[in-house]
Amino acid sequence: MARILITSAIPYINGIKHLGNLVGSQLPADLYARFQRGRGNEVLFLCATDEHGTPAELAAAKTGEPVDEFCTRMHEVQADIARRFGLSFDHFGRSSSPQNHKLTQHFAGVLADNGLIREVDEKQVYSNADKRFLPDRYIEGTCPNCGYDKARGDQCENCTKQLDPTDLIDARSAISGSTDLEVRATKHLYLRQSALKDDLDAWIDSKKDWPILTTSIAKKWLHDGDGLRDRGITRDLDWGIPVRRGDDDWPGMEGKVFYVWFDAPIEYIACAGEWAEANGRPDADWERWWRTDKGADDVRYVQFMGKDNVPFHTLSFPATILGSGEPWKMVDHLKSFNFLNYDGGQFSTSQGRGVFMDQALEILSADYWRWWLLSHAPESSDAEFTWEGFQADTNKDLADVLGNFISRITKFCRSKFGEAVPGDGAYGPDEAALIADLTTKIRNYETHMEAMEVRKSAQDLRAIWVVGNEYLQSTAPWVTFKSDPDRAAAQVRMGLNLIRLYAVLSAPFIPDAAARMLSAMNTLDTTWPDDVNAALTALPGGHEFSVPDVLFAKITDDQREDWQTRFSGVRD
Repeated sequence: MARILITSAIPYINGIKHLGNLVGSQLPADLYARFQRGRGNEVLFLCATDEHGTPAELAAAKTGEPVDEFCTRMHEVQADIARRFGLSFDHFGRSSSPQNHKLTQHFAGVLADNGLIREVDEKQVYSNADKRFLPDRYIEGTCPNCGYDKARGDQCENCTKQLDPTDLIDARSAISGSTDLEVRATKHLYLRQSALKDDLDAWIDSKKDWPILTTSIAKKWLHDGDGLRDRGITRDLDWGIPVRRGDDDWPGMEGKVFYVWFDAPIEYIACAGEWAEANGRPDADWERWWRTDKGADDVRYVQFMGKDNVPFHTLSFPATILGSGEPWKMVDHLKSFNFLNYDGGQFSTSQGRGVFMDQALEILSADYWRWWLLSHAPESSDAEFTWEGFQADTNKDLADVLGNFISRITKFCRSKFGEAVPGDGAYGPDEAALIADLTTKIRNYETHMEAMEVRKSAQDLRAIWVVGNEYLQSTAPWVTFKSDPDRAAAQVRMGLNLIRLYAVLSAPFIPDAAARMLSAMNTLDTTWPDDVNAALTALPGGHEFSVPDVLFAKITDDQREDWQTRFSGVRD
């Protein structure tokens, strides 16, 4: 039994995520976790909410809540939506947890002891109206390059030119709109990533099976321009993990917190500690997943994320781990995704554009979304969600192929043999050919799932469903029954066993529907079909079943047009 540690990029706390966020990290991670559990492997699947930084403070201010109360409420909102989407986290933690406070401060202290943190005197923009230093992205003004009047202090979104806040014309606070800004001196801690450049380069080179997207992004940050730069790991904010050197105060850093991108990846480790505590387990139970001196050397660690998160997970977080000199488990495979666009534009959390997870569940059950998103996962390039494509694909795949097969075979059996698996005779040559074909297709499916090739896995699974319809069409038990009822019984028995097989194979993609299929077949047998012949005799003659309700109703044109109109603007 293999041991597999899985993390997906942790979602930010300031709002409900859209479908593009979902397919870029949490959903494919869940697919892989469910598949590995189905194969009998030991899995620890962790995620959390990313709760620190200026956006959390501003989002809380808009609701009038203290920031800690806002984060607690939004964590529950996100956890509930994740449950309803069938995301099977072993633990959904919080980056504001005591475990992450302690571990983040520990790493900072060890890095400092190893000479990998330096203090830097900086000049930053201070807003007198807001009574705070402003992060670059919270300073707006006119771009000196193209004249765009909403350029941010780090970059102009219009012409993409990299900027410093002092470059902006008529700079103002994006929080209050005040132009009463001044440049003040402040001191911050920087992680000396540049000192670890060669170590990071060699480590990335050792990952021969990483997606090209992952490796190319990491190498670009390592070698382009001035190469890997040292990175600030503290901020002048109220909300966050206080800057300490392990258990000790850090002179000169009073009132500062660690930068969210320093503490957020450390939460992957801390989350395991939260999991252990929540389940009454000793520290040794989480350490065996994360410390190579305590058993994690045989763990395979896989991360899932969108391409925008790759630099921090291939460089900054590994620099923290490598720089500590401690025996922490490092990622083995980093599966990255391109972006999912929305109906001719982009999904956008900040602009409220697209379909968000809670809205999606208001109009359709999770499996519709899971199937479409995974079967169109933006792996090799960006993908696009359109309502026409969503309607056509889910109707064809879920209703016409899978749902139709289940409906045909169960209703025919009920009409001719009752609600019990008929017959007990041997299968014939048609069934032998079917088993051979399915064995090949299932092995292909397993290969692509192991390789985390999401789209190919979906294509394999659909092909497995199609085989059932082709078998029914070619054997035509409704015709066979007229001249050879016993032969028809064997054909129906095969069809009912296919339903159980399909439930097991489909559970990683459409877990709710898979559970309903097993319930209809009156079985809890989720044994993986290593032996396909044995799998197709799991339901013997006389085993009772029930005809399920329609598994997937078709999306009508009226529904599609209504949703297209409803989600054409921006979220309130």
